[in-house]
Amino acid sequence: MSAVTADVSRTGGFAETIQRFRSRHASWVPVFAAVVILVAMLIGAQAYFGNFVTPRVLSALLLDNAYLLILAVGMTFVILTGGIDLSVGAVMAFTGMLGASMLSQGTPVAVVIPVMLVLGALMGLFVGVLVQYFGVQPFIASLAAMFAARGLAFMVSLSSIRVEEPAILWLQSTRMQGGPGSFYLTPTGILALVVVVVGILILQFTRFGRTIYAIGGNEQSARLMGLPVVRTKLLAYVISGVCAGLAGVVFTAYTGASYPLNGIGTELDTIAAVVIGGTLLTGGSGFVLGSMIGVFVYGTIKTAISFLGVDQSWTRITIGALLLVFVVVQRLLVARTARTSR
Repeated sequence: MSAVTADVSRTGGFAETIQRFRSRHASWVPVFAAVVILVAMLIGAQAYFGNFVTPRVLSALLLDNAYLLILAVGMTFVILTGGIDLSVGAVMAFTGMLGASMLSQGTPVAVVIPVMLVLGALMGLFVGVLVQYFGVQPFIASLAAMFAARGLAFMVSLSSIRVEEPAILWLQSTRMQGGPGSFYLTPTGILALVVVVVGILILQFTRFGRTIYAIGGNEQSARLMGLPVVRTKLLAYVISGVCAGLAGVVFTAYTGASYPLNGIGTELDTIAAVVIGGTLLTGGSGFVLGSMIGVFVYGTIKTAISFLGVDQSWTRITIGALLLVFVVVQRLLVARTARTSR
């Protein structure tokens, strides 16, 4: 009888441990779900195509989505505060157009890249000021910035500007690999991964990062605690703007040219990747690592669609379906957390 009691006790203790882990790490559940989906997609694609999970394809996954990964890091900061930034695609196009124009006029790269980053930061600051000091909703404020940035891109030039600067093209053309057919990296991919690491370190190990989470969790409580809410939210939008400017550099290197219509819809792809990666649209919960997984899910879907040879509209349909699933999962998690906290 004592042995049975011990077994029941052990089973109950194990179940209690699992329950305690889930309650303490509920914010990681969507991230794990995104990882499972990514692995399942890779396994399924490999089984169907036979040559999907190869060093070349996996390398291209990072190479083709480096700019999106950078945008996703900046967007994670904004969404964690409970905001949104619809201007990132247009800012990427504007900074890319201006940078390409300056390069075509002989301006040194050492001047062009900082100018692109500063302009991105100023656009982000513009959105943050509208939100914080004028009480404009983030959706409307960033929408206004999106139209402004797109208009500025057209003011630079109505046509495409080809980039022939070796230093910019080097970012994309250089392949760093260990041997024939092995996994390779490009400077743009390395730059994107560095941005991810910096984003993780800031959010997880700095007071600024903890304040970001506190604001997203409950802004009023954050104010009552004496946290610098206004400054933090402004900096979140500035970070998003800087990431958009840096994405402008990376995307210009990726395409070898700039066009005022570049980046249309990219802001929605970025938001989708961040949400699929587990960041709550209401703020307060999410991780840069999850956003990176979300970008890879997006890239894997796009690559699989290309392998199938069907219309790329199926990428949008699939992403939309996944986005719906993850939003529903998030709502269920929030509701369950609310019930547990009562």
